[in-house]
Amino acid sequence: MGQRLLVLVRHGESEWNKKNLFTGWRDVDLTEKGIAEARAAGRSLKAQGLRFDVAFTSALIRAQKSLDLMLEELGQTSVPVVKDQALNERDYGDLSGLNKDDARKKWGAEQVHVWRRSYDVAPPGGESLKDTAARVLPYYIQDILPRVLNGDNVLISAHGNSLRALIMVLERLSPKEIVAREIATGVPLIYRLNADSTVAEKKDLAG
Repeated sequence: MGQRLLVLVRHGESEWNKKNLFTGWRDVDLTEKGIAEARAAGRSLKAQGLRFDVAFTSALIRAQKSLDLMLEELGQTSVPVVKDQALNERDYGDLSGLNKDDARKKWGAEQVHVWRRSYDVAPPGGESLKDTAARVLPYYIQDILPRVLNGDNVLISAHGNSLRALIMVLERLSPKEIVAREIATGVPLIYRLNADSTVAEKKDLAG
């Protein structure tokens, strides 16, 4: 039996992160800073001496490219990669592509804050964090968790909100706790799981 290792990494800074736009399912690329963040994440994982058996990512290029860069830095480009839109970012619906300041002018700062930071209130045409969790968690339970419990070392490159859904379950956080949780771009979160899928140990590689 292996270490039951699960590593979560939010993609590096995207072009729309930089412009302060709601991104969601829009397929935008990494910035130069985002590329550097993903490479740094790969180097920090290499420094931990980690080897991976399988990697999972979303259907969006910013997460896929971040994963490729991490695996390159790790010297593990032959690791099998599974891509699935179940791991996509939360869909921001009508907010997608809008500058966050412009959205506040249109709908009011309070309403936009509710959409961004409540657990179960969705923006028009989009998903709440609860909705996002409803597609992320079944995929995790069916496709990812069995690999971890079987002893595979698993790397996931995904998005702020799809990772929030996973962290909520792993760390047993309440809806209020998880919406307040910030997840930095390009910072690996390392979990070692017990045989019953609870967390035995967590390490944050920030800094």
